[in-house]
Amino acid sequence: MVTEKAAAVAVGGTTYHDVDEMPQGPSDLTLALRELMRRPPALFGLFCCAVVLIWALLPGLFSPLDPLAQNLDRYLKAPGYVDVQGRTYWLGTDQQGRDILSRIIYGSRISLIVGIATVIVSGIVGVFLGIVAGYYGGWVDTVISRIIDTMLAVPFILLAMGLVAILGASLQNIIVAITIRTWIIYARVVRGEVFSLREQEFVAGARAAGCGAMRILLVYLLPNVMSSTIVVATLNLGRMIIIEASLSFLGVGVPPPTPTWGGMLAEGRAFLDTAWWIAFFPGVVLMLTVLGMNLLGDWLRDILDPRMKRLGD
Repeated sequence: MVTEKAAAVAVGGTTYHDVDEMPQGPSDLTLALRELMRRPPALFGLFCCAVVLIWALLPGLFSPLDPLAQNLDRYLKAPGYVDVQGRTYWLGTDQQGRDILSRIIYGSRISLIVGIATVIVSGIVGVFLGIVAGYYGGWVDTVISRIIDTMLAVPFILLAMGLVAILGASLQNIIVAITIRTWIIYARVVRGEVFSLREQEFVAGARAAGCGAMRILLVYLLPNVMSSTIVVATLNLGRMIIIEASLSFLGVGVPPPTPTWGGMLAEGRAFLDTAWWIAFFPGVVLMLTVLGMNLLGDWLRDILDPRMKRLGD
């Protein structure tokens, strides 16, 4: 008869008579933070994303001036210009005398709102259709796959410009226009994963236990595709910001006078030889933001993707 609570376990020369006495390893969060600290590019990406996020949440705290205030006395002033009131325009002014730095800070709100909203909405639509297509297969998968193929055949910018022209230029319509085309990215990734997951034993066991299709989709399949979905969303966020800037650059984005990075690039295009700072600084901020999100997305992919972990080991 076994009278001890648990069999003795020897670990590293030390004998533990209870499993609870055994030292616990670091948590997944601790391991992720350790990996982050060992990767300078990911730290740089985190810093860039944090700065833009703080700008978007608290623009009035960092903006030195009103981004919409116009004064032709400040027409095309170079970076570092100080007016008669002693106010410094660190990044110069544009053709209407508006402060470039303040417009960049306030423009981050539009970029992040469009980027985050489109990632969330397109992710929800794409994950749902991808799970449905992968689980049911047959004619359901055929219909969804043909819709995806059709959407891929239409040039993205032309589709977005056409939708915005029909619906009107506004923040909500831009989000709708981008979402209509970007959900297919999530649907294709999730569909491929569900094709392999639906043959696993835990899904067959759920069917044998009498679980309905909706319960299998939400309880058993959805959690197993969330890791790849989060990675795709993170890597796709920078792309959404680029698309919003492209639409604003082409004149079909958020209408003026609301400051947007793409709109500032379009305004500075006519002054590249006389006032380079109008387009240069918004372009640099846009580049660093997207670069930071991509670097952070690479780190997140390595943390969440078990295949990358095995390669690293």
